[in-house]
Amino acid sequence: MVVLPLVFLLGSQFLCGRGEFPSAGIEGLKQAALEWKGERKWPCVTWDCNCAFQHQRGCCCVADQMFKLEEDTYERIEYLWHDIISLKYKVKKLTDYRQIAFKATMALSAGTNLCFGPFNTNVPIPYANVSLNDANGYHPSLGVFTAPCAGVYVFSFTVYSNVWRNGLLYYKVQLMKNGVVAVSVWENNREDFEDTANQVLVLKLQRGDQVYTELMSGRKLCGHLQYNIFTGYILYPDAEENEY
Repeated sequence: MVVLPLVFLLGSQFLCGRGEFPSAGIEGLKQAALEWKGERKWPCVTWDCNCAFQHQRGCCCVADQMFKLEEDTYERIEYLWHDIISLKYKVKKLTDYRQIAFKATMALSAGTNLCFGPFNTNVPIPYANVSLNDANGYHPSLGVFTAPCAGVYVFSFTVYSNVWRNGLLYYKVQLMKNGVVAVSVWENNREDFEDTANQVLVLKLQRGDQVYTELMSGRKLCGHLQYNIFTGYILYPDAEENEY
């Protein structure tokens, strides 16, 4: 029972730098600490005791754990910084493309008898009067919207025609995505001389995809052409697909 107090006494004297002991004495203290079987166990393993008794004058039983904690903390901070930078660019992509919208109508007709068509081929409808064109995605000279970024978009178009009495109400307008029909509206009867129709749809686009409406060959739009409207806006961008 005398060994443990002696170990603590001599060990503390050594660790605090109050005295110098021959290596044989140090080894004896270490061995006594490791072999102690009393109620209070010496709180370190072999490596820690080597450190405490032979390598430095200070308590280093937890040095290894402290070094490991320091390395783990640095590694976690590095991962966190990488995630913050990644999030920053994703937020920038989303906010850069948050305002994409357009609205355009056909040119005001000079008279009620003026018609657009018929043509011998399908013709894109030129909505020349532009009242909104955020991000400049819509090209009025072509009547074509080109997606500035990848994302989900909402489009709508309204078709109006008035052939007056004894005329044939005969039109078919279709919305195209990259030359492929997405949706269409049509009318073909002699019972009505005035009619309107509209469509709304949601499309997933990649950057550079083109959307427009076209009048089918042999059909026509007449009367107040300014009532024909084409609109679109971005619902949300695709951050993963948009790269600088």
